[in-house]
Amino acid sequence: MQLYLLQGLILLFYTIFYSFLAAMFTVCMYALMMTISPYTPTYRDRVVPPGVMISPRVGGFDIAFNASDPKTWAKYAETLNAFLTPYNDVEQERKNVACTPDVYFKQDDREESAERKACQFKRSSLGNCSGIEDPSFGYSEGKPCILLKMNRIIGYLPGEGTPVTVSCEALKGDVDHFGAAEFHPYDFFNLMYYPYYGKLTHVNYTSPLVAIRFPQVTTENPLTVQCKLNGKGIKSDSMQDRFLGRITFTLQIGA
Repeated sequence: MQLYLLQGLILLFYTIFYSFLAAMFTVCMYALMMTISPYTPTYRDRVVPPGVMISPRVGGFDIAFNASDPKTWAKYAETLNAFLTPYNDVEQERKNVACTPDVYFKQDDREESAERKACQFKRSSLGNCSGIEDPSFGYSEGKPCILLKMNRIIGYLPGEGTPVTVSCEALKGDVDHFGAAEFHPYDFFNLMYYPYYGKLTHVNYTSPLVAIRFPQVTTENPLTVQCKLNGKGIKSDSMQDRFLGRITFTLQIGA
């Protein structure tokens, strides 16, 4: 009888003990969540400069095709077309506003939960890389396009008041046959698309793009190409993160 009583007391003790721990954990988590905003990160003092990404990215960072064989480049054109669908002029005019170029579009005077307006970035501004006049995005001519964008960081003001530019160079291969790249609409990211306020309030935001066209590649051998960001506060030489401020890919254009 005493054994059962002792076991019952032990069970009661641990039930109360773990219930107390669970209650304490719940209270602590609730208090923590009350200090965290769903709209803006609480701690942003160690936010690193943005990384970059490209499209098309079909199974990796190798772009290889023969201009005369649509089967080899159709996947790239289809990927680019799908990627640019939200940038169609009609959609941009319907959802977003025309902004003043070359200045940050700050909307900090609104309530934290208020929806922010987004600046128009029209697909047609990408010129030869828009896919409007040339659905192959230059691949059928051996002059391919890629699209480069900076990763989104809430509240980040790239360039510290001056535009962040983009440059590309061949690192390996027949670098003398790389030629000069073309940039659309410009070789920089316009300040008017920043800052970004997060997906909860910046609901129609479309990241600005820099389209890069390679019209002067005169070799069929693989080229290792690097495109990187340049500007104040930008870091593109990290040995630990190869996507921080730069992107490297292989380009091979066959006849």
